[in-house]
Amino acid sequence: MKAVVCKELNKITVEEVTLDPPKAGEVRIKVAAAGVCHSDLSMTNGTMPAPLPMVLGHEAAGVVASVGDGVTHVTPGDHVVLSFVPTCGDCFHCLRDEAFLCQAIPATGTYADGTKRVRQGDTEFSSMTALGAMAEEAICPAISVVPIDKDIPLPLAALVGCGVTTGVGAVIKTAKVPPGASVAIFGCGGVGLAAIQGARLAGAGQVIAIDAAASKEEFARQCGATDFVDASQTDPVAALRERTGGVGVDYAFEAIGIASVMEQAHKATRRGGTAVIIGMGKFKDTVKLDAWMLPLMAKKLVGSFYGNVNPRVDFPRLLELNRSGKLDLASLVTKTYTIDEAPQAFDDMQKGVNARGVIVFD
Repeated sequence: MKAVVCKELNKITVEEVTLDPPKAGEVRIKVAAAGVCHSDLSMTNGTMPAPLPMVLGHEAAGVVASVGDGVTHVTPGDHVVLSFVPTCGDCFHCLRDEAFLCQAIPATGTYADGTKRVRQGDTEFSSMTALGAMAEEAICPAISVVPIDKDIPLPLAALVGCGVTTGVGAVIKTAKVPPGASVAIFGCGGVGLAAIQGARLAGAGQVIAIDAAASKEEFARQCGATDFVDASQTDPVAALRERTGGVGVDYAFEAIGIASVMEQAHKATRRGGTAVIIGMGKFKDTVKLDAWMLPLMAKKLVGSFYGNVNPRVDFPRLLELNRSGKLDLASLVTKTYTIDEAPQAFDDMQKGVNARGVIVFD
């Protein structure tokens, strides 16, 4: 089968590889669509430490091809969304209603038993988040597979596997933004645009999008932004204060993963407000805060991982919101690619061409 792989830093290729059959507690998926996410890129450029060579892909949907022993919640032919965070239901975090922090499978590119499922001759490949879903087929832990209704277009469903869940969840579940609140979203990529839709869904009164690319304004307003700030032309912190009567926003979300922008999000939040960090920064980056002002401003600084969701519960809910028209997943998919066009999809993502690019398989 074909797979999108990274064998060495800063190099993405499409290669023929071999996939092992599923073991007990695993599912073989015929992948229908895989979103092209900055987290995939981060695995290739060293932002996130990655065990290379690796099959990329963690945001995907597809059809169950076969199941290993002990798998009962899905059967061949079922349509599913893949969760890059497993949900075992039994670990420390799952038992505390923190499924988004489940640690059942280590983030080492291997599976629960410490082995790998993809190979090319004598070379074994890691699978990103134990999925490796940017491939024609993938072996997935059953606890990472969530069944969905068959009438949902799989290229749209794929987005729920990461970007939409991360962005919408940060607003609805992490921050719990109330109706009428003022909200700023730093970064209008796939996650940021999903956060804008989440703010609209929450009933925020003012949704201010910030990006250094003026071309993102159209995407942002389509998703529900009431205002747009071009960070390449003006200081976003000053612009946000100006648009909130000098006070600052109630909630600010950083959806890029740049330490200096995280600091801007915190500064732009009003006294007593909440800054939420969604973006994953570089491994050794640090965020600097004014120690004198931290207690005086009484702000909250919160990290949000995977939107604080429980995939088994929240994936179907998000897809139902799309079905009812309260979320607009279709507007996020601005271009589709074949698997052979994957390198171009990554290039387009870095150039900011798309809201979300999606690789669609036969």
